[in-house]
Amino acid sequence: MIRMTLAEIADAVGGTLAGGAAPETVVTGSVEYDSRRVGPGGLFVALRGEKADGHDFAADAITSGAAAILAAKDVGVPAVVTDDTLLALGRLARAVVDRLPATTVIGITGSSGKTSTKDMIGTLAARLGPTIAPPGTWNNEMGHPYTALQADETTRHLVLECGARGIGHIRYLCEIAPPRIGVVINVGAAHLGEFGSVEAIAQAKGELVEALPPTGSRASQGAPATEERSGSGRGSMSPPDGGVAILNADDHRVAAMASRTGARVVTFGVTDTATVRAADVRLDDAGRPAYVMHTPAGSAPVTLGLVGEHQVSNTLAAAAVALELGMPVGEIAAALSELRPVSARRMDVFTRGDAITVIDDSYNANLGSMTAALNALAKISTTGRRWAVLGYMAELGEFERAQHERLGATAVELGVDRIVAVGELAGGIHDGARTRAADTKWEGRSVQVPDQQAAIELLRAELRPGDTVLVKGSRYRTWDIADSLREEV
Repeated sequence: MIRMTLAEIADAVGGTLAGGAAPETVVTGSVEYDSRRVGPGGLFVALRGEKADGHDFAADAITSGAAAILAAKDVGVPAVVTDDTLLALGRLARAVVDRLPATTVIGITGSSGKTSTKDMIGTLAARLGPTIAPPGTWNNEMGHPYTALQADETTRHLVLECGARGIGHIRYLCEIAPPRIGVVINVGAAHLGEFGSVEAIAQAKGELVEALPPTGSRASQGAPATEERSGSGRGSMSPPDGGVAILNADDHRVAAMASRTGARVVTFGVTDTATVRAADVRLDDAGRPAYVMHTPAGSAPVTLGLVGEHQVSNTLAAAAVALELGMPVGEIAAALSELRPVSARRMDVFTRGDAITVIDDSYNANLGSMTAALNALAKISTTGRRWAVLGYMAELGEFERAQHERLGATAVELGVDRIVAVGELAGGIHDGARTRAADTKWEGRSVQVPDQQAAIELLRAELRPGDTVLVKGSRYRTWDIADSLREEV
C-alpha cells in the first residue's frame, strides 16, 4: 500500500483515532486481516468471522509491529475506529486507488474461467510493467479491496477478479476500484440457485461494463493504450480517454452487454465478427490448443501449453487486454504460448511415473466449467481409460438435481469410460449417467461413492498405466482426491 498517515486513513474510512493513535503515524507496511501476516509498519484489519473475531488479536498485531488496528471498537491499542471494518476496508482501497492515476485497473468477471483469465492477463501485463494480480481467487467484498491495497505508486496494472452472488455485488466492487478495462468472459449457471435465472446472472455480470468510463471521458486512472519505446525500455504517455469493454462475441448474453456501456467495445472469440479472433483451432494429442490469432494490428500463430479447448477463449480475452495495453501482436502470441497454470487446482495436468495422467481441476465447479473439463478429458489422447471423478456443484438451489443429471449424461455422451460421483449430493451425476447410458451403446461404468476416501480407495485399486483421471467438484475437499493421486507418484 502507499504510505498514509493514520489521520489520512481515518479520513478515508470515516473513522476516529483511539487507543493513543498518533495522527502523524505513517502506515508503511501492508494491510492484513490475518494477524499472523502483519509486519512492521502494517495495518491490521479486525474483521468478525464465523469462527473468530479479529478484535481479539489486536494486541498480538501490535506486538508483531503493526502501526495500528482498523477496528469497530476501542481495542486498547492504537486504532482507527469505524462502524464496519469490512466497509472501511473497501473505502480505504478506494482512497488508495484514487491516488494512483497512472495505474490501469482491469476488472474480469464471468461464470467460469475468471481466475484463469485473471492469471493470464496478469502474466501478460507484467511484461509491460509492475502488475498486481495475485494467484488464487480474491473476488469478493473482502478479497477485492485486499488485492487493491497491494498496489502502490510503482504499480502499472491492477488486475481484479469480480465475483457476484447477487445483483449489485459487482457494482459495489467497481466502486472500490473503478476499472478502465472490463472483461466479461461468459454467462453460465454458476450460483443459479442464488440468482434464480441465467438472465439475472447476465444482469449482474454486466454491472462491470456499466461501471466503465464512457468514450470521450478522461479515465480516472489507466496506463496508455500505446507506448513509446526506447532503447532501455518503454516510455509512457498520458492515459487514454474513456474505458474499454472486452466482450465474448461467442456468448450472446455477453455480446448483448455492448448496449449497456458507453465505453469502447472490443470483442473476442472464434466468430468471424470478433475483433480479436481465433481461426484454424486444433488440438494436439495432449489436448493443447493451437490457433491463428487475428487482430486489427496483425495476425500471429499461437500454440498453447495449457490443456482444454476452452482455453482458446480465455487466451483471446487476455490478448485483447494486452493489445489495449500496447503489447505488439507477435509478443502477445509468444507470451500466450508460454502460459502455464498460476493458481492451484485449475487444469493442472501431470503424468505420474506409472504413466497415469491426472487433470487436477478440483478448486471449484459449475455446469459450464465441468462441461469444459469433460470436453478436455475426452479430447486427450490416451492408451487407457478416461476417468471422471466428480464432486457436487454448489449453489444451484432448485436446479441442483437437473444440472447434476445433465452433467452425468454429458459424461456418457463424451465417451468417458469411468464416472465416479463423490458424495450424496453428487448422486444426480450417477443417475444422469445411468439414464443416458440406457439410451446409448455406452460401455463405460458409473458408480457413486460416499466420500473422498472411498473414491481414493477405488482409484488405488482400479487405476492402470495409461489411464487419464479428471478430478473436479465444488469446494467440498474434492482436491483431497487429486492430492492422493500426487502422493502415489
